[in-house]
Amino acid sequence: MELNTNFVDVNTIKSNPVKSYENINTSSLEDDQLRKVTDDFEAFFLQQLLDISLKDTNLAGEGSGSDIVKGMYTEAISSQSTGTVGISDLLYNFLTERNK
Repeated sequence: MELNTNFVDVNTIKSNPVKSYENINTSSLEDDQLRKVTDDFEAFFLQQLLDISLKDTNLAGEGSGSDIVKGMYTEAISSQSTGTVGISDLLYNFLTERNK
């Protein structure tokens, strides 16, 4: 029996740390808090790109555990790459300029 990966795992969406920043008013955030929010967004964005690009590969082998390994891999890469792509800096600069 093959797993159907077309459905979205609701538990993964609910536990995503980026969702907790959905309704934050950035004008009241301190600089370090704003930097964390923008870094978290960049990590989330990178993980989405990696998940999509590695979806049809057999990087982690085949079978039911391969999706879990790919997810762990993309999460580790995206969290370690935060702040290196430039999205975080662009958002941070935009939001700090907007709040002045």
